[in-house]
Amino acid sequence: MPDRIVVSAVCVYSLDGLLLTVRKRGTDRFMHPGGKPEPGESPAETASRELLEEVGIQVAAEALMPLGVWIARAANEAATDIEATVFTAPGAHDPREVHPAAEIAELRWIDPEAEPAADLAPLLTDHVLPLLARQGHDPSAGR
Repeated sequence: MPDRIVVSAVCVYSLDGLLLTVRKRGTDRFMHPGGKPEPGESPAETASRELLEEVGIQVAAEALMPLGVWIARAANEAATDIEATVFTAPGAHDPREVHPAAEIAELRWIDPEAEPAADLAPLLTDHVLPLLARQGHDPSAGR
């Protein structure tokens, strides 16, 4: 049975409806901003902290909207699954105000309705993007 890592992740949208993905240093897959909890943190608190640390977006934990919880193959760790609680950040963000920080090497804004690139994490391609497509997700709804 694979090892399992618990993480929180956040869907962040640009003003024109693109979805933010990040690539951590030393890796080749793009994924949501997010990460592992600190002791005593709730999934939403983890997501809020990681969003600020990784891309400079400040959103209170209680303002994050739950999207779902999934188990997926870890993008950058062999024989490991992640148990990801995924949230959506309210509103839309100006890409010029979002910057890579901490362990983030690169940002990429993607069209959530386009064919997924081969370098996206399994959580995105197997779970989140299909859900958004089924829901007919409107990123402007939170504005």
